[in-house]
Amino acid sequence: MKHWSRGAKVLALTSIGVMLVSLDISIVNVAFGSIAQDFGPESRRTLTWVFSAYNIAYAAGLLTAGRLADAFGRKRAFLTGLSIFMLGSILCAFAPTALVLVAARIVQAIGGAILTPASLALVLPEFPVEKRSAAIGIWGAVGAVSAASGPTIGGFLVDAFSWHAVFLVNTPLCIVALVVGSRLLHESRDETAPRTVDYMGAALAVSGVGMLTLMIVQSDEWGWVSQRALIVFGISAILILLFVIRCNTAAHPVLDLKLFKLPFVTAAAISGFGFTMGFYSLIFVNTQWLQSVWLFSPSLSGLAAIPGPITAALVAAPAGRVAQRIGHGKVVAVGALLLSSGNLFLSSQLTTEVHYWSLYLPTMIYTGLGVGMCISTISSSATAFLPQPKFAMGSALNNTARQVGAALGVALVSAMLVAATKTSNPLQGFHNSWHLTAGIIFASGIAMLVLFRKPTEAQLAAAV
Repeated sequence: MKHWSRGAKVLALTSIGVMLVSLDISIVNVAFGSIAQDFGPESRRTLTWVFSAYNIAYAAGLLTAGRLADAFGRKRAFLTGLSIFMLGSILCAFAPTALVLVAARIVQAIGGAILTPASLALVLPEFPVEKRSAAIGIWGAVGAVSAASGPTIGGFLVDAFSWHAVFLVNTPLCIVALVVGSRLLHESRDETAPRTVDYMGAALAVSGVGMLTLMIVQSDEWGWVSQRALIVFGISAILILLFVIRCNTAAHPVLDLKLFKLPFVTAAAISGFGFTMGFYSLIFVNTQWLQSVWLFSPSLSGLAAIPGPITAALVAAPAGRVAQRIGHGKVVAVGALLLSSGNLFLSSQLTTEVHYWSLYLPTMIYTGLGVGMCISTISSSATAFLPQPKFAMGSALNNTARQVGAALGVALVSAMLVAATKTSNPLQGFHNSWHLTAGIIFASGIAMLVLFRKPTEAQLAAAV
């Protein structure tokens, strides 16, 4: 790293935090069986919250965390979030009961919510506007590859050591990032904002987004139109409406609604919601196919999927540079077309007979091109042209939309797969899921193409 530019060093450092947070969204999936075996069958119901609690707390905390980072400092937020995340990881590894493990996962998620918007806000000032899309492309690719690689890494750690290693692996990386970050990173904040937070708005944001995510992740257990689900959804809708009203009246709101007057922010929020909804659904469905239909082991199914994330990582930065020249909407539209057509191809060609090398592998590479063109280009369109005071807030808005979309997508396809098991053709659930994800991803590409507008000269000047 001696000859790296300062921007490259900051990007590499902050990407460690994003990698760990994204990894922990999916890495626990393959460890669930071992965890349940250790704690006993009576704890299995409690342990389902190991996934839900993390997703709910992470989504709920992002907007408030973005405001905190802008007000009190991005470096402070990043290092604080990383410390909390490390503490949560250690508590998870040594949790004596299922309930303690769930509580520790909430601690992890709070740390992740604090560091995520701050990490991108630290990267953006290190690059000129014309290079930010490529930098954000790398930042976003790290998160996507980490989330997709979770089952592979988790499977290896569980097989070689135990489920405890899934959480302990975070500790050395967190320590390295804390030591290097305390020396390398420069503090920055929104100098126009007071050193306080609209606590009423923060409470409404956390509770509203948290209740919405709760309804989504519990939908397979409660039912989409059950009384409990509808009540929780109604409460979340009221809280989010009150949050919007509060943001419109508060002097220094948690979320500056003027961001939505920027076409590139609105386009990214809508497209990012849809794309992430389809992308995480696809990871879930493909993993279920490999394990339950082709009978791959957890670690083997993770290895089988790796070519897609690797391709996405290789494509992300070049896609960002192309987007800077020809427009983010066009790049995302092409990427969405590749990914959605790959889904339809899988649905039409896959059978119970294993055809990995001739069919699945080339399709993963093909769809990986689409992922690389979309996932980081959407992020860069949301944040690359923001004025400096709004870096963390814009990043938090983008990540909140994506996290809620991911939770909704996985809940939908999970319900479809479960419903199909009760019919005479259980495999139809997979085909229906591929069709659904193809449609959602294609729609997200069209939304980006139609809604995205390049920043005006005044907006570019503010970004500089």
